[in-house]
Formats: sequence, C-alpha cells, structure tokens
Amino acid sequence: MEKYIVSARKYRPTTFKSIVGQHALVNTLKNAVQSGRLAHSYLFCGQRGVGKTTTARIFAKAINCEHLTADGEPCNECESCRAFNEQRSLNIIEMDAASNNSVDEIRTLTDQVLVPPITGRYRVFIIDEVHMLSQAAFNAFLKTLEEPPSYVIFILATTEKQKILPTILSRCQKYDFQSIKPADIAEQLQYVADHEGYTTEPAGLNVIAQKSDGAMRDALSIFDQVAAASGGHITYQAVIDNLNILDYDYYFRLTDAFIAGSVEQSLLIYKEVRDHGFEGKVFINGLANHFRELLVAHSPELASLMEVTSDVEERYREQSAKCQLPFIYSAMELCNKCDLSYRDATNKQFLVELTLIKICQLTDGTPTPGPQPGMRKIEKSTAPQQPAAPARQTAPAQTKAETTQKPVMQKPSSNPAAQPQPTAHVRQMAPNTSNRATATIKPLPKVNVTASATAPIAKEPVTAYTTTRNTPYSYDNFLDAWRSFVRDNPSEIILVNTIKSGDDPVEKSPGEYEFTVENEAQSEVFEKKRQLLLSYLHDKLGNDNVSLQIKVREAGGREKLWTQKELLADIIERNPKVKTFIDKYRLGFA
Repeated sequence: MEKYIVSARKYRPTTFKSIVGQHALVNTLKNAVQSGRLAHSYLFCGQRGVGKTTTARIFAKAINCEHLTADGEPCNECESCRAFNEQRSLNIIEMDAASNNSVDEIRTLTDQVLVPPITGRYRVFIIDEVHMLSQAAFNAFLKTLEEPPSYVIFILATTEKQKILPTILSRCQKYDFQSIKPADIAEQLQYVADHEGYTTEPAGLNVIAQKSDGAMRDALSIFDQVAAASGGHITYQAVIDNLNILDYDYYFRLTDAFIAGSVEQSLLIYKEVRDHGFEGKVFINGLANHFRELLVAHSPELASLMEVTSDVEERYREQSAKCQLPFIYSAMELCNKCDLSYRDATNKQFLVELTLIKICQLTDGTPTPGPQPGMRKIEKSTAPQQPAAPARQTAPAQTKAETTQKPVMQKPSSNPAAQPQPTAHVRQMAPNTSNRATATIKPLPKVNVTASATAPIAKEPVTAYTTTRNTPYSYDNFLDAWRSFVRDNPSEIILVNTIKSGDDPVEKSPGEYEFTVENEAQSEVFEKKRQLLLSYLHDKLGNDNVSLQIKVREAGGREKLWTQKELLADIIERNPKVKTFIDKYRLGFA
C-alpha cells in the first residue's frame, strides 16, 4: 500500500507558475533571476500558508539553475536542480529560526557563510520564522547580512514583520505576500480533487476556501479532512456537516421572515439553529455576513465583492431585490450591536431573540430604530397635511421632543437652504438634534436615506415645538443647572468626575460658556456626551440657545499638585508642634 502524504505536502509547488495567488511577486522574482539583478538579502512577509517558504525554495533553486527555461523557471534537470530536489544540495541551506534562535547558532551560520560554493554560483541561506531570533542574535547577524560575500544570498521569511529590528529591515528587499483569494483557492482545490479522483461540488469547495481565511495550506488541510470523512465525495452538505457551518438556507429563510415581519417564524428558525448545536454568536455573525452579501448584491458595481458561488449569488440577487437599502443598513447595525454585547450578556439566547424581533419590526409598520421600506412615499404623501407651517418641515435642527432628558432623532430636511441658521453666539457645541441618534449608518452613494438607520425606538407620539425656547436666566441659574447635572446623572461616572475635578464654566458672552479640561482625553469625553449635557441644560434652563465650548488647559496653566510629603513639610513649617506630635507618637510620616 502506497504511503499516504497530506495534500499540503504532496501538491506543494515546485515551479514559479504553480505558486497560487502571488502572480505579481513571482514575476518580479523571475525577472530578477533572468536579468541577473540579484540582491544580497530578501525578506518574504505574509500570513501563514501563503507560500513564503515555498517561494524561497523555488527562488533559491532558480538562482543556481544551469539551464533556466525561457520563462525563467528552473529546469529541474541540471545537477544543481536535481541535488536540491533530492535534498542533498550544499549550496542551499535552510535554517529554522524558531528552534535556532540564539547567538551561538548565528555564529555557526556566519562561519558557514565564509565557505564558497564548490559547484554553482551562489550559496543561498533560507532562514524561516526569522522574527523568532533573539535581539542578541539579530545584532550578531547584522554585519554579515549587510556585507556578505559576493557568492552569498540570504532569504528571510516571517509572519510577523513588526517584530524584526528596523536595522534588519533596512538591509533587505521586502516582498509582502497577499492573502490568497477564495476563487484561486477553490481552483487549486479542484485541481487536487481531479488528480486524486474525488467528486466535488463548487459550493463545497467555495466554503472550504472561505473557511481557510486566505491560506492555501489551511485550505488543503480542511480539504483532506472533509475528503476522509466523506469518502472522497466533497459536497456542500459534507463540508458544512464536517466543519460545523450553518447552511445558507437558514439565513435566506430567516430574511424572508424578516421581510414578512413574522416574529414567530424568525424565532422558530432560530430554534432550529439551536437544536443543531450552533452557538448564538456563530449564528449572529453568520446573519451579519448574510446582510453584507445582500448589500453587495444590491448594486451591480459591487459584484466583485461577493464571496459566493454563481448559483448562490443569484439567490442573493433575488432576495436583495425584495429588500430596501435602509432595512439592510438597520439590520446590519442591529447584528453588530448584538455581537458586541454577546459576551457580557447574562441571557445570551434572549439577546439574540430580541435582535431578531427588532429586525422584524423594521418592516411591519411599527416604530423602528431606522427607516422602513416605503418611508419615502409616506413622507411625501403626509407632508402637505401637516398642520404646522411649511418652514417647520425643513427645520429639524431647531425642533425638540417633549421628553425628559433623552434626545429624539428628527427627520432631516430635503431642502437644506430652508433650514434656519443659528444665531451669532452659538458656536462649536451648539445644540444639533440631528446628531442625537445613538448610531448612524452612512448610505451608499446615490441612495437617498431619509433618516438615521439606528435612531432610538420611540413608541410614544412625539410633539415638536414650533419655536426655540428662550427663557431668561442668570449665570447663577446656569451654575445651579450645571451642578444639578452631577447629582442627577451618577451613572455618567467619567463625565461627572471630569466636571467635579474642574472649575466652573466661564461665561464668555450671553448664552456662551467655556469649560476648561486638563487634557485631550477629557475633551473627548465631553465631545461624546455633549448632546446629553446640553439637552439637560436646555431643559433645566428652558433655553435652547445655551452653548458650551471646551478648552484644554495649557501646560503649566494650573498650580502644581503637592505630594503628601511636600504637603506635610509645609504644615510642619507653618506649625512646628505638628513635628513634635509626630515624633512623640512615632507616626513615621516625616
């Protein structure tokens, strides 16, 4: 019985043209060999399994080949090529830096460098995982790497370029290997399957290619695993069963339930997923990716971004035609929020189910966290019937909901010229209700989205003011409101502590105040929470024209903070009896 060899080794490339997914880089190396313009050191960088070491070996073989082919490939027939293929070449030395990373190993290497080649033109040293060398070893290697003998070429390979000393990087020609495209991986897997006599389905190979994350070696390892489990029948079903991957069909059915607004059907489909043993995080990430594919399928210009087979791509196009872009944006944002909150959630199943319910509500006509399909038509038909004056329809930046402290997202105007301009004393942090949404999803170009995709859900009717509030108040009234914010918002710990640690805001002009913070970090906190603070002040004072500027204190602008020892020394200087008291009771402070 023939000894089994894993596909990653059996089908390892032996020529430049058999290297997968690195065409531009390979052409550069071939041209360097053909023209004789060879550097003394090369650095191959890239993630695992993209062909760094394999390319280094083929390049080293081509450098010493006595009869290169017309297209720059090693001939595999001359003595140098045969010696390399039979692993007896004395001109190509390979070293693993992960297990030979000390100064002693590098000294041994530098001694070998001094020996010229017996046959051939060059001695090529391939150092794999070079980032594993110790700093002392790097330093011992510097001089040899910078000025090696004319017959020596170094090829270094690494997965972590950032760990290599800049002095090493500056002495090498750097080549960055890219992640291999799923289409190229699937094509290579088909080649291997044909030579092994396996039956395949394109959808199954595509799933393996996606799962390998751009690494050819990983793809071949998964390929061997599925082939062993399925007896050589690499079908889509065999792949998802062996790799524990959710079928596309679940997400298509679930999206149909979302479009129909069927909460019951979406929860039942999720139950099927749980019954098959899939974790909620895997499910929600898959759902987010499904909406991403629907978004890409919505535009012919983005067809190249789709990462599925042609038959599945057609299903995405059919379903995306049923979905409006605002719905897809909102659904993607809800999936993202669920993913971010999943780890800390006490009841993870409830979190996922709540997300599914919210997505269903995007299309059933109830108040939603974003625009709904058909919203544009509703706005056009109902706008003329609004009792307010026409100017009120185009001035969302000055409206304000009659809620306590929670800002409400207003509909943006379709006529920017009709919006009222702020008065002269309103500056950088003047109120702007259009920025009060919890998150905003930017639409693709040419898409007219009429509201933020993730505005807060507001089930109670919203009554808008027709004029801006302008109740008179004094500076003392402002300070009372400023300090009451600290008492009423204990949950805003960082913001409250920043306010407590600073001085009172200074009134620069009527309605305009300046608060000084100590550093940029505190300034960023205020920027994030500015709408919350301004809304509170506006409600407390009954005046929407209050504005607030943040100023970062200049270095040295505040008195030095005393240490405990300095403070104690000052107290003793003012009252010598304190020193007597400390010495008498041996308090040990001084």
